[in-house]
Amino acid sequence: MAADPLSITAVPALRRPVLVLAFGGWSDAGASATTSVRYLSEQIMATKFAAIDPEDFYDFSLQRPQVRLADGLQREVHWPTYDFHHGAGMGIDRDFVFGIGGEPHLRWRGFSETMLRVVRECKIELVVTLGAYLDEVLYTRPVPLTGFSTDTQLMNELDLLPSRYQGPTGIIGILGDAFRRNNVPHLSLWATLPHYLSATPNPRGSLALVLKLTQWLGLRVDIGPLERAAADFQNKVNEAVNNDPNLSAFIRELKKREFEQ
Repeated sequence: MAADPLSITAVPALRRPVLVLAFGGWSDAGASATTSVRYLSEQIMATKFAAIDPEDFYDFSLQRPQVRLADGLQREVHWPTYDFHHGAGMGIDRDFVFGIGGEPHLRWRGFSETMLRVVRECKIELVVTLGAYLDEVLYTRPVPLTGFSTDTQLMNELDLLPSRYQGPTGIIGILGDAFRRNNVPHLSLWATLPHYLSATPNPRGSLALVLKLTQWLGLRVDIGPLERAAADFQNKVNEAVNNDPNLSAFIRELKKREFEQ
């Protein structure tokens, strides 16, 4: 009999819990989504309580285990897992579960079933998936946000431009379909980042996601460190653009096309 991929130390007692998920890799341009989840988890001092074992879902030649020295002597192997942390919301009568890890490479249906078990075990009322992708947008403008949901009211509340994307999907798309079929309320929030800036992480994307999510939910967190990181990033981008004639010319052309539209 195969081992259970889900390990839970103890199911916490949660108030109207929200599950917030991010996956490193294909759906995480500029590491914006995973940075957002880590930031929120740290802000509310969330505690790890569960994990999905990587054995059935990850290709270790693509996402390799890490070897680290313990006490400077003993070598330890750290496997890539998908971890869950829980914490109490500040300023809101809700608790949060944060899920973070790399996008699985294998058995996405099985991974989705495991995630549905987390939803059932924790009595999750709402799932929010965060993502980011690259597109032809101006880096000088506010980060555009799009999304999709099982509930049109959620889209209206967040005043989001609905995603019109069709094509290859990642684990977020697969999970969204699983949540829909199992009547789990779900919202997916995506930041759009400039494709001509390859810098990672991009804290502007993370700041946009965190601001939209916390303002909508009424969750109080200290945004200051993320705002300072985003401002510093913007200054460095400005300097890089000013020193690159080809990039400057491309951005001028992009502004011109935007104005003509």
